[in-house]
Amino acid sequence: MQNDLFAGNAGPQAGREQESLPDLAQRLRRELTQHGYNYYTLDAPTIPDAEYDKLFQQLQALEAQYPELKTTDSPTLRVGGMILPEFSQVQHAVAMLSLNNGFEDDDVIAFDRRAREGLEIIDQDIEYAIDLKFDGLAINLRYVNGVFTQAATRGDGYTGEDVTENIRTIRSLPLRLRCEKPPAILDVRGEVLMFKADFDKLNQRQRDLGAKEFANPRNAAAGSLRQLDSKITAQRSLRFFAYGIGLLEDADLPTSHRALLDWYQSMGIPTCEEKAVVNGAPALLDFYRRIQEKRAQLPYEIDGVVYKVNRFDQQATLGFVSRAPRFAIAHKFPAEEALTTVLDIEVQVGRTGAITPVARLAPVFVGGVTVTNATLHNEEEIQRKDVRVGDTVIVRRAGDVIPEVVASVLEKRPEQTSVFVLPKQCPICGSDIVKLEDEAIARCSGGWIKCAAQRKGGLFHFASRKALNIEGLGEQLIEQLVDKNVVTTAADFYKLGLMALAELDRMAEKSAQNVLDALEASKSTTLPRFIYALGIRHVGESTAKDLALTFADMEALMAATEEQLLQVNDVGPVVAQSIIRFFADPFNVELVRQLIASGIHWPVIEKMDLSTAIFAGKTLVLTGTLPTLSREQAGALIEKNGGKVAGSVSKKTSYVVAGEDAGSKLLKARELGVTVLSEEELLALCNAQ
Repeated sequence: MQNDLFAGNAGPQAGREQESLPDLAQRLRRELTQHGYNYYTLDAPTIPDAEYDKLFQQLQALEAQYPELKTTDSPTLRVGGMILPEFSQVQHAVAMLSLNNGFEDDDVIAFDRRAREGLEIIDQDIEYAIDLKFDGLAINLRYVNGVFTQAATRGDGYTGEDVTENIRTIRSLPLRLRCEKPPAILDVRGEVLMFKADFDKLNQRQRDLGAKEFANPRNAAAGSLRQLDSKITAQRSLRFFAYGIGLLEDADLPTSHRALLDWYQSMGIPTCEEKAVVNGAPALLDFYRRIQEKRAQLPYEIDGVVYKVNRFDQQATLGFVSRAPRFAIAHKFPAEEALTTVLDIEVQVGRTGAITPVARLAPVFVGGVTVTNATLHNEEEIQRKDVRVGDTVIVRRAGDVIPEVVASVLEKRPEQTSVFVLPKQCPICGSDIVKLEDEAIARCSGGWIKCAAQRKGGLFHFASRKALNIEGLGEQLIEQLVDKNVVTTAADFYKLGLMALAELDRMAEKSAQNVLDALEASKSTTLPRFIYALGIRHVGESTAKDLALTFADMEALMAATEEQLLQVNDVGPVVAQSIIRFFADPFNVELVRQLIASGIHWPVIEKMDLSTAIFAGKTLVLTGTLPTLSREQAGALIEKNGGKVAGSVSKKTSYVVAGEDAGSKLLKARELGVTVLSEEELLALCNAQ
């Protein structure tokens, strides 16, 4: 068969005269599969997105006109198919059993002892494979003669639900295995999950539509996987990582768990890079602690790690007990979510006047600590979540992040609760609480002079490590100084005497002298630190550095026009107006002059035009250990050449500079297609300027 629509095609197939439609369809599938593998698995695209879209649309049109050409491994199936009336049941050929859990070091040590006893190697270390325990959904994928044919949830371990059409939409998952002689049947076990960035985008879309948001990435992944309309699933960016095997026919099983994952990777099946093979229990615990430290920086949620005896022959010897294997254990992290009760809702006032509702909670142990307070962010957020006093709520704490209320459990809500209403006056100074049209945050209108909370917050910011770095001048001491009317502005710090400090609570003459010495030392600073210390809204460390490099002195900055400010790297209209408003206030100008008169000084900065620098307008991220440069040196070099150094990788990142032991930031860069530089390449770009 032949048709004018597909005859004499330009582009990749130009020159292939009289190519039959079946051959054209096969070639398009092959090319699209290869390009998809390059993009989603290798993070190394070889054609522009627009060119991929053209090939995809061509195959789509071909299959629509000639349905008999469509195959079960066609890339067009990833956009979703027909709406299902319900999920059918699937019997697992090999049961999907759960793992026993360990929560303490002693649990892991006991697991290792039992494994050595079972293998009768008491005096030897066992080789273990370690994987992450993803916070997603366990799935069994079946490949028949190398072609993906079915996917089923874990269910009760023996029978699951058929979610084949939804799993097809996962673009990193091969619909045909990349190998010459695939197994007759291969059941791949793994986890379906949603990355944090994709979860944030999904919830933003839900907000835009006025729809209910998902509480966490796992719920979002579960909700996406159980859509009867796979077109909806296709829009939600699910991912898959393989970690095990079920039925295998007409192929040799690899000798170990690690060899299995390597085999999967060779066939194009995604596995997680964060894995290891170690010997003995101490090495297991060492990996656990290292991954726990970097947990918050990972692009996906995990709730622990999984230890497995690596060799399959040793796994077979150990066998199973009840519904769990003897050769594996999940070492769980402390829970990051828990249920508790809202005792009260109060508001806090920040240094910029921001009013933040805070839930006072019945004490609950979550994320390794006892939590009694959790942020509710702002008035819009508390109304959207409809959190009320008396509610049972889900509280979440990840790493060092401030605990937050995720959602209320409505079925546990007591009768006669009332909706929270933000007060109209500041609880500290009584000034009106106002809200600008372009902001979600309400603010106290009192300012530093009227509002003690803003005064304390601003003074603590001034003394903080990244600002003037005044050691010993902490929150408790500043609170006393403000409450006793000893200090009103930052300039008053430099008027303090020994006796005024020594008479304060928990102070003595020696500690008072230490604070005075720290104040004297803080007078020698840098212009970026000084600008940052002033606490101008929207001016963080990076912007303060850009302002210092552009204007070189405070008088020039205070007199800057909006047009001049907009020439500064990363300064837009909002930041420019904030700076202008700050220096339009005579109080702030006088404060700057008093601080300089007190002796605060900094090295002269050579005024630079960074608009034409090699990294002008670009954001770079540093990760790993560089061969010769320290993080500070590399950052200074980037800023000197017009760039901005950020702490995390996003779509706005221009380059990632990676050294030895680069971790999740490098993984995220590859995922997003961000250019990765070595130290040598960074230096070469800077020297070429």
